[in-house]
Amino acid sequence: MDQPYEGKVLTSATQADIDHTVLLANAWRSGASTWTQEQRTKFANDLTQPKLLAVSTASSRSKGDQSPDQWVPPMHSYWCAYARSWVSVKATYQLTVTAEEKDKLTGMLDTCTA
Repeated sequence: MDQPYEGKVLTSATQADIDHTVLLANAWRSGASTWTQEQRTKFANDLTQPKLLAVSTASSRSKGDQSPDQWVPPMHSYWCAYARSWVSVKATYQLTVTAEEKDKLTGMLDTCTA
């Protein structure tokens, strides 16, 4: 399977992690700390938002729980999709965005062609 952050083909399940675009720790710092357990569980398991991806374990580990101002996918051609996903998740769940995060996301969205 192709993974979006680096464009590498993963040939084994041991090479892959499932990544939340907006990691749970980031969501916690962005407003989820005030949610009920039911709301946090819904967020963690939501398959309707574009937020769960199969990525390489190396990408997942390097990303950690960082926001886009701290980490971006190495593959520049994926920046638009990543930023759109991040914004969608944050908006859907009414999570906050820092000024630095917004600046980086704006630049990433500028890479979108359509």
